Amino acid sequence: MFGMAIHGGAGTMPRSEMTSEAERSYRSGLQQALDAGYDVLRGGGTSLDAVTRAVVLLEDNPLFNAGRGSVFTLDGRNELDASIMDGRSLKAGAVCGVTRIRNPVELARAVMEKSEHVMLAGAGAEEFAAGQGFAFVPQSYFYTQQRWQQLERIRSGDRGLSGHTISHVGTVGAVALDGEGRLAAATSTGGMTGKRFQRIGDSPVIGAGTYADDRSCAVSATGHGEIFLRGAVAHDICARVRYGGRSVGEAAREVIFEELPALAGEGGVVAIDGRGEIALEFNSEGMFRASRRAGAEAQIAIYR
Repeated sequence: MFGMAIHGGAGTMPRSEMTSEAERSYRSGLQQALDAGYDVLRGGGTSLDAVTRAVVLLEDNPLFNAGRGSVFTLDGRNELDASIMDGRSLKAGAVCGVTRIRNPVELARAVMEKSEHVMLAGAGAEEFAAGQGFAFVPQSYFYTQQRWQQLERIRSGDRGLSGHTISHVGTVGAVALDGEGRLAAATSTGGMTGKRFQRIGDSPVIGAGTYADDRSCAVSATGHGEIFLRGAVAHDICARVRYGGRSVGEAAREVIFEELPALAGEGGVVAIDGRGEIALEFNSEGMFRASRRAGAEAQIAIYR
């Protein structure tokens, strides 16, 4: 058995504002990323390669808040975060606050595989990247008109875009189980629109936005990052499976519909366990998501 699930962020735009053209574009982007990751698994590749490949395609898609198309900080910059984890070895890598890396998930994987560290930040992460032969891109690479307009609305005092209402829309992630029974998870984001002080959310934090353990499950989260950090959401779900005897679906539902609301948190997760069972849970209006198990058709959805 093998399979995978991906997300492109929870929260989404209200159904009333989602045009049919926009929905087709989002669904197409999810389909392409899911197919790319699934093809890795179908060809006998590893779960790590599958989640990396899927997240790279989502980072390259300007519709999502990761890589190209990331949201802007208040001073008009893009600061990107990503993480990845191997469920077999419990090795993990993460980067935060990088500004010149096209695909932060690939740098996070390099941190995991080619350093003794787990998380590197900012200029230090990019110094490491240079030593590993990563090519840098200019800041202009990440620009999209839609994200710039969102920033300008915040600068003009439109509080409708501030806070967590839009901050997590488009954060991307993937979880996978390969044919050898290995689990992996990865998450990537541009963070919050209009963020200040080099704010870091849950996406690059192992245990909060990303976690994978072959003894339980793999989880990638998306939502109000501060709450996911406080709740150690990804690890909480894995712990409920490993120690509490919950199914991956039960664990995800308990955390998303009980623990998060108790902290006034909004968002969702994608998760998969060692038997290929998949959970796609969210307490927001919608979550861009897609999944596929061996022998089954792909499932793609935005709203409930």
